[in-house]
Amino acid sequence: MLLEIKWIGRGGQGVVLANQVFATAAIREGKYSQAFPEFGPERSGAPVRGYTRISDSPIEDHSIIYEPDIIVVIDPRLSLEAESYSGLKEEGTAVINTNEKRIDDIKKIDDLRGRKVFYVDAWKISNEVFKSTKPIFNTPMIGALSKVLGEPRLATLEEVIRDRFKGNIAEQNVMAIKLGFEEVKKL
Repeated sequence: MLLEIKWIGRGGQGVVLANQVFATAAIREGKYSQAFPEFGPERSGAPVRGYTRISDSPIEDHSIIYEPDIIVVIDPRLSLEAESYSGLKEEGTAVINTNEKRIDDIKKIDDLRGRKVFYVDAWKISNEVFKSTKPIFNTPMIGALSKVLGEPRLATLEEVIRDRFKGNIAEQNVMAIKLGFEEVKKL
């Protein structure tokens, strides 16, 4: 079975890293996977998309994903834009960064009707864990997606993060993944 994921965010929010971490974890768990970004001018704040394919067998398709099984919206402002969900399959799933106050607005988005929608307040998690002026949304969203899919395992994601980062940065990102996993809710 082939699973296609589209990640949506803005430059500087870690879309590319989230995409790579998730694909690497899938590979470590014996799956085939590919991850690749799509973006325009390389500047902070510009729209960025990432694509992940995960399969039990080799993946021959290397094109952009036009009709994903899952859309992960990392940027909370983009979670309110209907365009973020275009192409999502009828039986698809959206995992979005939003908070309780925006739920009514999310429910009004036509492209989400009939789909499974999960949300996590990655902004809150970022503030708790990183205590930074620049919010870090990608790792809470990785945890949320892992919980929704049931794979890859948290332990595998932690391993990938610790291989990529060291010390306190690694531990903060691991904590953000765990909190995203624990706090994701179904709409």
